[in-house]
Amino acid sequence: MCALNIKELTKKASPLTQGHRMCPGCGAPTAIRQALMGVDDPVVVVSATGCMEVSTTVYPYSSWRMPFMHIAFENAGAGISGIEAAYKVLRKRGRIDKNIKFVAFGGDGGTYDIGLQSLSGALERGHDFTYICYNNQGYMNTGAQRLSATPQSANATTSPAGSAVPGKLQRAKDLTEIVAAHDIPYVAQTSLHNPFDLIAKVKRAVETPGPAFVNVLVPCPLFWKIDPANQMEICQLAVNSKFWPVYEVVKGEYSLSYEPKNPRRLEDFLRAQGRYAHLFKKGAERLDLVEAAQRDADGSWAKLLKKCGR
Repeated sequence: MCALNIKELTKKASPLTQGHRMCPGCGAPTAIRQALMGVDDPVVVVSATGCMEVSTTVYPYSSWRMPFMHIAFENAGAGISGIEAAYKVLRKRGRIDKNIKFVAFGGDGGTYDIGLQSLSGALERGHDFTYICYNNQGYMNTGAQRLSATPQSANATTSPAGSAVPGKLQRAKDLTEIVAAHDIPYVAQTSLHNPFDLIAKVKRAVETPGPAFVNVLVPCPLFWKIDPANQMEICQLAVNSKFWPVYEVVKGEYSLSYEPKNPRRLEDFLRAQGRYAHLFKKGAERLDLVEAAQRDADGSWAKLLKKCGR
């Protein structure tokens, strides 16, 4: 992992001003600030439509302290590809003589589903950029609908929990593994459980030539129905319950970044969020679904350990 100096990091200006309009306790601004802390070169940012984009670039204002381009929901991968390609041409012609890094941000809706095709194309072509998915596991910008990143049994507006259906019926898509299958130089999964893990991974991603991808689990207090002050605590539960493993894939080689010494039951993570409250409703408990989720988490963890040579 890349070496970090906390004293030097604290001297860096935030990529965002204090004037953004994200909800209190939202994980996205935290992820953005921490992610770009480790980047030393100038950065150009592209963002798909989503909560973060609409809240930080309310026309005619922008909260970004760097070049920023908003692009359509489905086109973040294509947009960052075009800018990176133009930069290469201009540098070759002597019009630009400095190193510039290119970072695309997309929410889970604009990455797992709507923008997956353009992201896949950008990865396959081998553009030199880093894509960061801030993943709150639902379509928050349009009203907390379910999508392929939404976990099984979660209560969402288009998969509401009731007497007939106990929330979303399908398992969440494993996008990190789908991206790793593109055989790109760097892939990582992390959360807000440990700032240094996120900062170091993005630093490595940006400094690695070629395409890189970082999937960051970030809480949405409105959808997850948590106290905004518990952002880091919830992320720590996600990691320590093995709901969200933290690992890297460097040139095809898997390695764990963190293994909990005292793992928590997945039930602890689920009980801490209102989106799973229906599973624990007195007299109508669905502990069978909790146990099934635990088996899935254990199975995924075992597969990951095997990939890590454990």
